Amino acid sequence: MTDSPADATPYEVLGVPATADDEELRRAYRRAARETHPDLGGDAVRFRRVQIAWERVGTPAARRAYDTGSRPTSAPSGSAVWRPGSGRDEYAPPAARRDSRPRARSHGHPGGRSREVFLAAEREWVGLGDPIEDPYDPTLVRSAPRSVRRLLGEALAEEATASIVADMGIGVTVWHDLDAGAEGKLDHVVLLPSGLWALESIDWGGPVRIDHGEVVGDTLEPGERPVKELVRAARAVQKQTRVRFTGRLLVVPDSAVDQDVQLVGSPKKPTAYVVRRSALGQVLNGVWSPEGAVDVFEIRDRLQQTVRFV
Repeated sequence: MTDSPADATPYEVLGVPATADDEELRRAYRRAARETHPDLGGDAVRFRRVQIAWERVGTPAARRAYDTGSRPTSAPSGSAVWRPGSGRDEYAPPAARRDSRPRARSHGHPGGRSREVFLAAEREWVGLGDPIEDPYDPTLVRSAPRSVRRLLGEALAEEATASIVADMGIGVTVWHDLDAGAEGKLDHVVLLPSGLWALESIDWGGPVRIDHGEVVGDTLEPGERPVKELVRAARAVQKQTRVRFTGRLLVVPDSAVDQDVQLVGSPKKPTAYVVRRSALGQVLNGVWSPEGAVDVFEIRDRLQQTVRFV
């Protein structure tokens, strides 16, 4: 598990409702541990997720801390999943930056549309007549259905990508939440001397892999085809703006994949790249980019005149 709202809660991992009593929770843990233990034919990754889930809610103190959105006074053995600052600030929109370092030129509102969709879905789940004092309260978010939490996870993923690109400096221009017509939206378009890149930022709350030219995983929705959806959105924006993308990137959390960059398609004609978030700067700076450069000024001017936002 990660600290993403898109991830399964400990209760979901153990297969019990959040209202389960301590004995029911203990039985569920034992059952899940037997079913996933590698020595008994289970999967090591799933077994580890079961152990982390138990560490988070297996004792009354840990369970109270998790349910209230606070952190335990001493981290469990799986402490890599606990981050200082976790809580409401993890979910709220980012505050304005106050430093004076040169930053990328940025247009649009990263994560804005995804947050609107999340807030609408959360409101529908809570009930239209019930007040919501703080929509980002960790207790409220963690109690929401996973489909609702994932919408917030997508917004946070887009904002994380935007932060990385912004720190790449004034030589970079980025557009966020571009209108892709019937295909919805394209999360980001990034322009720099190494090329013009179409980006989607996403967090499925679990590991993924590439299979037959598509990203697959247990936490994807039925029928979800991320690579195909990225290609369609990029083509829609390309047709609207009359620009040509150097490549397409699916930016995912580091925990989702085990390689920094994975090619989807053939090396001669890649469909897209799946990129770990921590490796995004290297990719955009040309480490894995095709040879050649682009006319930054011409493309920037064309995009400024033709791009539309959602």
